[in-house]
Amino acid sequence: MKLDKYKGVIPAFYACYDDEGNVSVEGTKQLVEFLIEKGVKGLYVGGSSGECIYLSVEERKQTLEAVMKVAKGRITIIAHVACNNTKDSCELARHAESLGVDAIATIPPIYFKLPERAIAKYWNDISAAAPNTDYIIYNIPQLAGVALTPSLFEEMLKNPKVIGVKNSSMPIQDIQMFRRQAKMNGREIIVFNGPDEQFVGGRLIGAEGGIGGTYGVMPELFVKLDEMIKNGEFENAGKLQDDINEVIYTMCSAKGNMYAVAKAALKLRAGLELGGVREPLLNLADGDEKIVGKTASLVEEAVQKWIK
Repeated sequence: MKLDKYKGVIPAFYACYDDEGNVSVEGTKQLVEFLIEKGVKGLYVGGSSGECIYLSVEERKQTLEAVMKVAKGRITIIAHVACNNTKDSCELARHAESLGVDAIATIPPIYFKLPERAIAKYWNDISAAAPNTDYIIYNIPQLAGVALTPSLFEEMLKNPKVIGVKNSSMPIQDIQMFRRQAKMNGREIIVFNGPDEQFVGGRLIGAEGGIGGTYGVMPELFVKLDEMIKNGEFENAGKLQDDINEVIYTMCSAKGNMYAVAKAALKLRAGLELGGVREPLLNLADGDEKIVGKTASLVEEAVQKWIK
């Protein structure tokens, strides 16, 4: 099936920096290889976890190029290409298609409250810039300030390149709603679970894949969780989800940004040098080292517990 390459665990890729705060090509390549070795289905590059709104167009191109050099067709690559204007977004879409990504994805434009017809035009213009590439809508209303409504989705389903929704809204019933609406339009789509804390719930209600910002810290745990769900091991899946959520709650308890914690934990777990986060995101503060250490320890304990 065409959509099979999207079904599974797809970590939202982290922006990697050197000591000067510039994009680190070497760190990017090392992170790609680490995640491939852990058995992930693919990578979602340049989204929220990739700090996309704080990187320049050239930096985002640089990151995707480094990812593609390592991936080499071994895994599925989804490139998030949205900028807060159509011109730059289309440039990133063309660039992503030239590199051979499997799909591009976009959030809606932020700040100005645009009518749905303007959002649909923005998305369709970006899709047209990469006419041979699958298109995924990224629904994250709590950050974008714009929700993928049934009427907007109805309009986007007219675009044959739209094959899925990355659904990061909190109500898991939205996953079921998008699948139902697509079916009523004679369309087969894939819906990705967004909120990592409800991976099990999202998968059970109809998501066939997941894209998440904490997967990168503990990829093998999410791969195992996905395997449990596929095998009908629902009781154990619930218990593993609980252990995963403990890691997430710990990461979120730091004063610094969660992605700064994630990268520091990966340094402890795998020796990866990924840098911090780009301001105005907050880097680690005094006392956060303990949280980083606890995060890494909790992951290792869960790995020993669940992965034979």
